[in-house]
Amino acid sequence: MPQVLTAGRPWRVILRFAVPLLVGNVVQQLYHVVDAMVVGRVLGVEALAAVGATGSFLFLLVGFAWGMTSGFAIPTAQAFGAGDATAVRRSVAAGTLLTAAVTVVLTVAAPLLTEPALRLLRTPEELLPQATTFAVVSFLGAGTTMFFNYLSAVLRAIGDSRTPLVYLVVSCLLNIVLVVGAVPGLGLGVAGAAAATVVSQGVSVALCLEHVRRRVPVLHVRREDWRVTAGDLGRHLHLGLPMGFQASIIAIGILAVQVRLNELGADAVAAYTTATRVDGLAVSLLASLGLAVSMFVAQNHGAGRPDRIREGVRQSLWLSVAGSVLIGGVVVLGGAPLVRLFVGPDQERVVDMAAYYLVVNGLLYVVLGALFVLRGALQGLGHTVVPTVTGVLELGCRTGAAIVLGAAFGYGGVVWGNPLAWAGALALLVPAYRLAHRALEREPVLLPAAAPAGTLVLEGPAEGSAVLEAVVPDVDAAAPDGTARRHQPV
Repeated sequence: MPQVLTAGRPWRVILRFAVPLLVGNVVQQLYHVVDAMVVGRVLGVEALAAVGATGSFLFLLVGFAWGMTSGFAIPTAQAFGAGDATAVRRSVAAGTLLTAAVTVVLTVAAPLLTEPALRLLRTPEELLPQATTFAVVSFLGAGTTMFFNYLSAVLRAIGDSRTPLVYLVVSCLLNIVLVVGAVPGLGLGVAGAAAATVVSQGVSVALCLEHVRRRVPVLHVRREDWRVTAGDLGRHLHLGLPMGFQASIIAIGILAVQVRLNELGADAVAAYTTATRVDGLAVSLLASLGLAVSMFVAQNHGAGRPDRIREGVRQSLWLSVAGSVLIGGVVVLGGAPLVRLFVGPDQERVVDMAAYYLVVNGLLYVVLGALFVLRGALQGLGHTVVPTVTGVLELGCRTGAAIVLGAAFGYGGVVWGNPLAWAGALALLVPAYRLAHRALEREPVLLPAAAPAGTLVLEGPAEGSAVLEAVVPDVDAAAPDGTARRHQPV
């Protein structure tokens, strides 16, 4: 169900919106975990390393597409918060056309680049055949991943974070069944693992489309809405491209790490791959809060509520601190036992290397949590430059760690790339958000309903909470006739 994020205590609204995202990311990471467990235990450490060797290259291209489609949904959220149904539909049409165009390019070009790119990354020769197969199959089915991500982003833009969760769970459960059937059952190897993901996400795309057709009329694009202008496309690209480039810039840093890992051998690749599976599960929880903040800020920005944006970001930072400490403690204390779930017996060197990665990252999740919140807030406001520059900083830190620290300290030096990247990005995000915060303090507040000047409007949270939030209209921020301007959600 569509849900406005412009009423209620900000931290409750954000947390209520974020919980389905948290669960969805956990489920999504779990089926990546199942893939890794099946591949590692059935096909061996070499096959697991081969799949891991494709991770940075896949993220470079598919991550760009994911980031861009998420950016396409920000104008949708702003239009929904502003109560402009026509702008919502036109935004969906523009985002759909752009997503389709990127899908065509990615599906045609990426498979042709796969083997040369993996060789350029110095993938060990013994891993190259399986790595190439896994990446090519994944790219050929990239359209299902792209459209599922875009549909999920659009539903979240109108405040519905639960429906994408339902279809994500369906996709993950189906993926687990297909992986088990394709890899050990039919003996299809790494190609079967990649194909299982493609098929399962294709089913989820069909289910999402049917849900929108039957239950979400606000997203029903009409014939005239498809006549998008260059301005419509430009606005979406203005937000989508920087978010895509941000993901790609981060991926380039990961590529530098991958090159160094490939030089360190199959054990280093397998350990890093295994650790990132566990780390990805933890990080996705923090990333969900950042995404929730982005949608919260976008809707409230469209609704003219800078007061709610400031309070929501402040409260979200405290939520991120609490979540980071809890998640970090679990990862640090349970790292080695978790890693052993992925590898067979007699792989203690891989276990020790992976556990070291988890300890280093887990102790510094608090930095990452703040990064996600502040970057999500800036993106929700429509800012593109600073979030993109933070990606460049992350690139520099990861690349520097891989080249300099990796050469000096080997695997241990490479591991420190992530914390250094987080710290570098946060050092820029903090002053950038402080400037945005001051700008928000100067913006007028639009009341959610008409009221004569001087009256008190009580705005209460949704779902029956007894906590009340008082908003006193400001005559200077009112309409020319002295009354507060009416602002209705779609």
